Amino acid sequence: MPRGPRQLSSSGIYHIMLRGINQQVIFEDDEDYLKFVEIILKYKEICQYKVFAFCLMTNHIHLLLKIDEDCLASAMKRIAGSYAFWYNRKYYRMGHLFQDRFKSEPVEDDSYFLTAVRYIHQNPIKAGMINELYEYKYSSYFDYYCGESEVVDMDFVYNLLSKDEFIEFNNEENNDLCLDICDRNSILNDIDAKEIIKQISKCNNSSEFKILSKEQQNRYIKKFKELGLSIRQMSRLTGISKGVIERILIK
Repeated sequence: MPRGPRQLSSSGIYHIMLRGINQQVIFEDDEDYLKFVEIILKYKEICQYKVFAFCLMTNHIHLLLKIDEDCLASAMKRIAGSYAFWYNRKYYRMGHLFQDRFKSEPVEDDSYFLTAVRYIHQNPIKAGMINELYEYKYSSYFDYYCGESEVVDMDFVYNLLSKDEFIEFNNEENNDLCLDICDRNSILNDIDAKEIIKQISKCNNSSEFKILSKEQQNRYIKKFKELGLSIRQMSRLTGISKGVIERILIK
């Protein structure tokens, strides 16, 4: 099946994920993690992007970048290619290191921006690797916690929340649903679908969803489709007719 076009962000902000091929480990030791951070910093100036959050896990990577849409694919190709070349030479291996092309989702508003940041930072704690977020050295939470970074552009976050508010928000228990949910193979049941709608749109029921602006409805419906909801499911849970949803999805 041909891959669909990548969704573009009007804000220029993208949540991006790179996964090791066949879910293989892509970071073996501290040197590997540090090399990838070094590569992010190297191409930051060359490709003119801002880094709002990152997390380097054993077999995958999360990034939250602001970048011109024309430069996104090129920047990710450079980052992934540079690290793969270095990794393959270090470990005497050949072939692809990353699985397919990178995944991305547009981040269009402040609420989802903060949700994506928290989701990225909580990856190690939800994987059972640590007990406290500040213990994990290879995410941008450590930079925010320490208050300084060469890589992370912290001003944008601190225009939305104070440092204390940010730390409290990032440590809240939650059911945040971001990019990884696209990997689900099974059909979503209505309970999961309802939770997705609530998380993304902040609407508790169909009545609240129907009073959103048309622009918001269109954006969220496209997001719901990307996250695995069926058209009938969306219609049933949002109160928007099946025909309207179909027209939104082909725009």
